[in-house]
Amino acid sequence: MKNNGNKICALVLAGVLVFGGVCSIKAAVVASEEQVEGANVLLEQYCSNVANGSVQQQTSEVLASVEVTPAPSATPQAEQKEEAQEQHVELNLNYSRLGVANKVDTYLNVRKKPSEKGKIVGKMTKNAGCHIYSIKKGWAKIVSGKVKGYVKASYLTTDEEAEALAKKVGRECVEIQTDSLRVRALPSTTAPIYSVVSEGEEFTIKEGELSLDYVKKIVKKQKISKKAIKRAGGYEGMAESLKDFICIYVDDDYAFVAKEFVKEQYTLKRATKVSTVKASGGVSSSQASIVEYAKQFLGNRYVWGGASLTNGTDCSGFTMSLYAKYGHSLPHSAAAQAGCTRKVSSPKPGDLFFYSNGSRINHVAMYIGGGMVIHASNPRDGIKISNAYYRHPVKIGRVMN
Repeated sequence: MKNNGNKICALVLAGVLVFGGVCSIKAAVVASEEQVEGANVLLEQYCSNVANGSVQQQTSEVLASVEVTPAPSATPQAEQKEEAQEQHVELNLNYSRLGVANKVDTYLNVRKKPSEKGKIVGKMTKNAGCHIYSIKKGWAKIVSGKVKGYVKASYLTTDEEAEALAKKVGRECVEIQTDSLRVRALPSTTAPIYSVVSEGEEFTIKEGELSLDYVKKIVKKQKISKKAIKRAGGYEGMAESLKDFICIYVDDDYAFVAKEFVKEQYTLKRATKVSTVKASGGVSSSQASIVEYAKQFLGNRYVWGGASLTNGTDCSGFTMSLYAKYGHSLPHSAAAQAGCTRKVSSPKPGDLFFYSNGSRINHVAMYIGGGMVIHASNPRDGIKISNAYYRHPVKIGRVMN
């Protein structure tokens, strides 16, 4: 996605509610820990367009309101820079303290208590962001997404260094603003449906300013049929709607979403909740064991065609290799794995979720309980944990009982 001088990047952390515009942004930070969880924090790309902030009281909650508008043209550049630095310090030190988990190889455990023996309640993959409440005796009390707990502070980059790092390791994303949004194979409301995605999910932007030449490259790369192009109105028809669509990554593939149903933002990855799966309540020891084994490889590399849990694997290579350790032989293909698993309606840990690109099954993930799956998603995220319904599955298959 191309940048411009007025572009505003919103970093998703707990602490600030973002209401967006290019020239005016209101960022609210709730002073209560309970209300910080799951909110967003604004990280302005400090150029020359920063003005003063203000604080306002609203009912029983204390909110910090920061108004960002273009600086007057008469203000000297040096003075504008100084104002930006002062605003930066106030926003960072008083209202939100950023931490980035970049001093890890794959992931950082979030624990319920500040101890190595504390229960693991979540995991932050490399370069995920968090809000730091405090640091004491080597442990940072943090919140990241919907996960609150403690992490070893030595694995975090913090404060101003973290904000500078965030501009390098963050990503331009869209957040889905409506439930069951149809993602299209081409930039047209009449194009074939690629997938259906859920409200609140984030997808990395591949290209935000589309051209016909770009669409033609996608057509060639994805081997999209002439029938699908015709259904989308042909290139002439698509040319009229290019400004209304964004190209996004969907796992290791590409698709298009309508701008009116998404919010563009600049974000850091966030922690995901995890819990230990035990053999109880209809979950067998083998089902519990394979899930705990799978989580060991969180954050490892994605490699198309690969099947190494440590050196790189794709989605079906991941599930194939996991099940191979437990004596089950699966083919190295998401569609083929769907064909040799028993369909179930209520998932259990260890079951496989299959997703389609509209014409065939092209992705597979393993259910780990709690409404979550683990999967080898793409080269940017590697092996990650996601909401099981981030895309609507076309089948849930069971290998073992």
